[in-house]
Amino acid sequence: MSPQSSRTRPQVNRRGFLTGALGLTALGTTGLLTSCGTAATGGTGGSTGGGSAFTYLSYLPMETLSVAPELLADAGGHFENHGLQVTFQSTKGSPQAIQTLVAGAGPLTRVGAIDLLTAAADGQPLVNVGSIVRGSSIRILNSTKNPLEKPEDFLGKTIGVPSEGGTSDKSLSLMLHKAGLNPDDVARQVVGLGPGSFELVKRGDIAGYMVSIDQSIVTQQQFEGEAQAFDAGDAVRADSQIYTASKQSLEEHGDDIKAYLAAIHDAVQEIVDDESLESVIETMRTKYSFGSLDDDAVAKESLRQSRDLWTAKGTEPLLTTDEAYWSEGYAELVDAGMVDDGADPTEWMDNSYLPSA
Repeated sequence: MSPQSSRTRPQVNRRGFLTGALGLTALGTTGLLTSCGTAATGGTGGSTGGGSAFTYLSYLPMETLSVAPELLADAGGHFENHGLQVTFQSTKGSPQAIQTLVAGAGPLTRVGAIDLLTAAADGQPLVNVGSIVRGSSIRILNSTKNPLEKPEDFLGKTIGVPSEGGTSDKSLSLMLHKAGLNPDDVARQVVGLGPGSFELVKRGDIAGYMVSIDQSIVTQQQFEGEAQAFDAGDAVRADSQIYTASKQSLEEHGDDIKAYLAAIHDAVQEIVDDESLESVIETMRTKYSFGSLDDDAVAKESLRQSRDLWTAKGTEPLLTTDEAYWSEGYAELVDAGMVDDGADPTEWMDNSYLPSA
């Protein structure tokens, strides 16, 4: 089994989102999974050594440095060191990641805090078992000729999102609401994540589109002087990213989830400790190849920005969820009318599965 390589590569309606999320049957989710090394439906290989079989559900494709902790944990042997044989299964955005998790097709995923808080407030049995990104890792690419530089610039425009009702879509709504604007005044259109989507911006079909950090850097490099990036969630507490399990998966796979998070902790620590980032990049390249990883300058800048987000610029222990920060994110969603008030969000988080807890 070998990893897939790409050497060639409105105001959110939470009821509607959750209805769609739970509409996938167990049979349907099983169809999304593939064996290691098969990529026909989005599956991709992971570690190839012995140990417990573990399927990780990624709402992102594996050809991005946004999942660098996973790539390094695999290529660098951290999963194997913690007794796991991991298969990466990509889903089509965070709504489907939650679908497959709840349906039992995999024990762990990573989604936005917005997604978990929205779903948990509506009664879904989801738990935050670790915070990987403290802040926004989403950038909105836009044109220097028609720039998006403040929330007011978005009004009356169309913004490209990777999936309807996903983390990016909801974080945009939350950002607009916090600026005192009506999210319904900004239209959304599902577009691809690659640099080619910038042609839609140049033609004026959309005003901008939401991408990961490394895709933002690649596109600005490719369209130098034409493309710029806007940070969609600089002041939004709920725009963090977390590892998420269901209560059932914690009961059935608790030890393996602990092992997975321990491997991720080791991988992130290795990236933090490698000041030049050269060693970790070379390690990832032993098993993976895609545009942003293969370009030294893009890879290093992407990992520098991600490293700041993983550590909250060196102020927070790796993966640990701060209760106050988590509760502030819930309060933002209550204020935006995206969840009901009256719940205790700390009941939906558990740091005990982390190696430092």
